[in-house]
Amino acid sequence: MADQDSRIGTQRYSTPDILDYLQRLHAPHDPVLDRIYSAPEREGIPAIQLGPSEAKTLHLLLRLISAKKVVEIGTLAGYSGLWMARALPEGGMLYTVEANPKHAEIAQRDFEAAGCAAKVTVLVGKGVDVLPTLEDKAPFDAVFIDADKGSYDIYGRWAAKNLRPGGLLLGDNAYFFGNLLENSDEAAAMRRFHEEAARSFDTVCLPTPDGLLLGIKR
Repeated sequence: MADQDSRIGTQRYSTPDILDYLQRLHAPHDPVLDRIYSAPEREGIPAIQLGPSEAKTLHLLLRLISAKKVVEIGTLAGYSGLWMARALPEGGMLYTVEANPKHAEIAQRDFEAAGCAAKVTVLVGKGVDVLPTLEDKAPFDAVFIDADKGSYDIYGRWAAKNLRPGGLLLGDNAYFFGNLLENSDEAAAMRRFHEEAARSFDTVCLPTPDGLLLGIKR
C-alpha cells in the first residue's frame, strides 16, 4: 500500500541509511565492479555512472528476457556495460557506443581486465553517427540510453525501429535532473522521448534517483 503523499511525490521513505543497507544487501561489493565504479575518480573523468542498484536492475531485466544482443548508448568507464555483459550468455554481445575516445579507451581496458571483452564491442563516435552502422545486426533484445540528453528522442526512435517485439527500451535520467518540464531544447527532446516511447512501447518510469524509463516493444 502507499499513501497519497508518497504517490504524488511529496513524501519519500528512503533515507541514506535505508538506501545504503539495501544496496549492500542486494548489490553487494564485487572487487571487479568496484574497481570500474571508481574509475572516474582514478582516471579524471566525470563520475556520472549508474549506481550499483540501478546497474543491477539492468542486469536483472536482461536476464528476465534472456537477452543476447544489446546496445548501450553512453559507455563512460564501462560500469553499466559490465553489469549488462555479465547478464548475457556465451555468444551474446553488447555493442556500447561512446563519443569520447578517452572514455572508450578506459572502458575497453576495464572490459578486458574483467574478462568480458569477448562479449563487448566498444564503438567510438556520436550515437547519431554510430547507430546506423549497427542496423544490419538488428533486431536487438534491449537498448539502454545514458548519453547526451538532447538526442534521447533520436535514440528512442532508433530503438523503436531496431528492437524485436518484446525487446526492452531503457532510458536513464528520465526526470532530466528535475528539469523535464522546463522550457529548453533538451527538456523538449526528453519529453518527446517519453511521449514517442509511450506510443511504441508499453512503458513505465521507474522512480530511481533520476528516473529510469522502461518500455517493452509491442
